[in-house]
Amino acid sequence: MAIWLFYHHTESGPGETALNLLPRALAQGWRVALRCGPGDRAAWWDQRLWLGPEDGFLPHGIAGGAYDDRQPVLIGPEVSGQGRQALVLTDGTTATADEAAGLERVWVLFDGADPAAVDGARALWRQAQAGGQGLQYWAETAGRWEKKQERAAG
Repeated sequence: MAIWLFYHHTESGPGETALNLLPRALAQGWRVALRCGPGDRAAWWDQRLWLGPEDGFLPHGIAGGAYDDRQPVLIGPEVSGQGRQALVLTDGTTATADEAAGLERVWVLFDGADPAAVDGARALWRQAQAGGQGLQYWAETAGRWEKKQERAAG
């Protein structure tokens, strides 16, 4: 059963947080789906992952290619977490508790300055809680992440 971690961005952006989370996930041998918004967002994330981190390379690809099943990080607006251990939700994308049930982690990265993003994250929290998922809420405070709330699965 997945643990959902909600990252409420008030200082940095989701790109910086993903650049911290993804190498840790890959180091554990996890494969990750990064679900993004429509349009050019997959290309934006692709470029963001190519440009950082400076001390390493994050192997990834945009969904729809011939080797999607081989990509350690697969990016796309409709990318599935099936066959993967983690799912990153960005740009207001969503997932169901059923979809997350087979995952280790679901990371919800949202902009605290965007009321619609905050409302969407709250709705996801309630949905995941109703599905019995473990939950953590992280907020940026003075340039650091601080865990503000946690609920055990069940």
